[in-house]
Amino acid sequence: MIIEIVSFQMPTGFSNGDLLDDARSVADHWRSNPDLIRKHFVKNTEGEVAGIYVWPNKEAALKAHDSDWIARFKSRTGNTPNFAYWDMFMLIDNEAGKVSEFPLDD
Repeated sequence: MIIEIVSFQMPTGFSNGDLLDDARSVADHWRSNPDLIRKHFVKNTEGEVAGIYVWPNKEAALKAHDSDWIARFKSRTGNTPNFAYWDMFMLIDNEAGKVSEFPLDD
């Protein structure tokens, strides 16, 4: 299991409402991806925006964020995204009331 963080600066001239509208415009796309486990849309106080994705593996993340996706993203936002990948080895899910472990490859 991996976490992929795709981050970028909030597009010039975007309001928080514009940001939410943009997220809504891609929700169906992400809901239809059978590999995507979960996606969080987040923004910090410095104007950095990120998508935090939970994938079964890095290959699924790379497949979803291919060169065509990057080109569409740049066209939509005017920004180039940054990608970071993290191996997830434990998840504490208080909402579901469980703890899950995911073995790491040595």
